Amino acid sequence: MAKAQNGEGKKGELRWWQLSLLGVASTIGTGYFLGSGIGIRMAGPSILIAFLLAAVGTYTVFEVLARMTADRPEQGSFRSYAKRAFGRWAGFGSGWVYWSSELLIMGSQLTALSLFSRFWFPGVPMWIFAIGYAVLGLGVILLGNKVFDSMENILSVIKIAAILMFLVVAGAALMGWIPGGGGKAPEFPHTAKTFFPAGGMGLWSGFIFAFYAFGGIEVMGMMAIRLRDPKEAPKAGTIMLLLLSVVYLLSIGLAVTMVAWNAIDPKRSPFVTALGKYPLPFIPHVFNGVLIVAGFSTMVASLYAVTTMLVTLAKDKDAPPLFARKAWRERPLYAIGLTAAGLAASVVLSFVMPGRIYEYITTSAGLLLLYNWFFILVTSGKLLKLSGFGQVKRWGGMALIALAVTGTLFHDTSRPGFWGSLAFVGVIGIVTLIMQFVIWKPKKQAKRRGRQAKSLVLRPKRTT
Repeated sequence: MAKAQNGEGKKGELRWWQLSLLGVASTIGTGYFLGSGIGIRMAGPSILIAFLLAAVGTYTVFEVLARMTADRPEQGSFRSYAKRAFGRWAGFGSGWVYWSSELLIMGSQLTALSLFSRFWFPGVPMWIFAIGYAVLGLGVILLGNKVFDSMENILSVIKIAAILMFLVVAGAALMGWIPGGGGKAPEFPHTAKTFFPAGGMGLWSGFIFAFYAFGGIEVMGMMAIRLRDPKEAPKAGTIMLLLLSVVYLLSIGLAVTMVAWNAIDPKRSPFVTALGKYPLPFIPHVFNGVLIVAGFSTMVASLYAVTTMLVTLAKDKDAPPLFARKAWRERPLYAIGLTAAGLAASVVLSFVMPGRIYEYITTSAGLLLLYNWFFILVTSGKLLKLSGFGQVKRWGGMALIALAVTGTLFHDTSRPGFWGSLAFVGVIGIVTLIMQFVIWKPKKQAKRRGRQAKSLVLRPKRTT
């Protein structure tokens, strides 16, 4: 955690390029390595357009978040800015939406990590892997910033190296330097029929999975407070997103060139499928390892973020103050403990609930992240002095997010998740209303009456 969270290290120890690496670690995960396959199956090669638009939408979110951080660094990041802009209800709702959605997502990440691990150890029960990865992730958080930063930097380099390896191997295969390929020369789908096999509706439905590949950018925003110079946050995010977008587009473009879009299995990485026709027996093992690295890296980044968020909520008394207290080596052990308990409950749910139902819940949680992104853009309109072009970008980002969210209504895979996300918002909204009118407002009125009574008592009597 940052100094504001656990007292370890000096505030402002990161350089901008280190934040970029941490951004890569918190962003490149199973949403890209696996989720892109679902998007390709829905939209075909036209998913490339969705990725380009998602990159633009993600940039608009991070740009305003970085600017708000540069103007006034705050530990709670977007949650604290929402509170400043609209009041306590906005900070409370935003913080708890993020905390609960990330816990559910982390539960699904642990389930995925367990499945990947059984590729090598099929006889080991999944719950053993899930517990092992959860304990390991919590251990990294307990060890503090230096261990977290070092591990995430190393894992981000591994993920980048894996993507570059795919680009090199795929390029060599296209050049004919690797035998195999099934006797059919790879060809990029360049006609309207081959590029848009599912039409505009397929592209709209798959848009959400392009945004998922950039999920985690808000974690980078929360880490920006640790920059030596917070004003460098926009540069760190811009360079990271630009490079990430180029790599995403190149790798997915190569994948749909080397294999037909309808031959891609949504339950398998499209990059493994693309190279499956070539005599490269090491590819499945390499990418299985990369999937584990990617999933674990994003899970640990999420653990960092939700623990930070819980501490911030507790400091503002939007959660029990106990969770802001520090214990062993100035760590917020109570906050980490609650996060661990919530994570354990999420893992248990993932194993005991029917697969499709839990899948709908985690899809809902992913949509809740996009709702937070949307609210970041709304908040920026209140806190930042935006130019005319800045307002255009802000409204454009909100439109792209709304487009991705509404696209989930048009496919059976994601439609239940949309309605589930609205149910989540409804429940948290009801709790927020109860807090606003039953807890906070009466207390505020009582304090005001107490101050008025005190001023009357202390006011000197007039003499005639």
